[in-house]
Amino acid sequence: MKNILLLITVVIASSFQTDYSIKIAKLKYDGGGDWYGNRTALPNLAKYCNENLKTSINPQDEVVEAGSAEIFNYPYVYMTGHGNVLFNAKDAANMRKYLLAGGFLHIDDNYGLDKYIRPEMKKIFPELDFVELPFNHPIYNQRYNFPKGLPKIHEHDGKPAQGFGLIYKGRLVCFYDYECDLGNGWEDAGIYDDSQEKRTQALQMGANILQYCFSN
Repeated sequence: MKNILLLITVVIASSFQTDYSIKIAKLKYDGGGDWYGNRTALPNLAKYCNENLKTSINPQDEVVEAGSAEIFNYPYVYMTGHGNVLFNAKDAANMRKYLLAGGFLHIDDNYGLDKYIRPEMKKIFPELDFVELPFNHPIYNQRYNFPKGLPKIHEHDGKPAQGFGLIYKGRLVCFYDYECDLGNGWEDAGIYDDSQEKRTQALQMGANILQYCFSN
């Protein structure tokens, strides 16, 4: 009887599972920085995109290491934190191979990441510099239009939100949002004292980034 009940439970549970065609992940890196921040951000963004863009993104908060071969399973990798970042030679070589093979890295400055991430990205692309993307760049004009560029989710130093990119042979391989706290706006309501308007702006911009990533 117990075996029958167990079988019924498994069948019922499996019937509610969804087969997703896309996986996204958060980047785990060395150096001591809080790579694990914004724990509810990616699941919420995935759900928002699935509902509004009709994508099929797995909403699990998956983690992938910079030097792992598993990174090639994810067309979009999200990186956040506001502490030290360290890429060793293996990490840098693997990340470069991933990005040149069609992968996409989104760096989300969680206030304080800038001075650490810029020199580490030079290990991956020594020949490239971050360039600020113009407001007419396609990443701001996907499903949702942002004619003034990135929305400002959290205020810190009175600086404007800026979107930077690493462009390799005409392709945007890395998008870096600075002074924006975009991922904070993806978090569960109540974690930050953000208005629904701010949270919606953040999710819409995140949806644009994913839509751009999947189509370029």
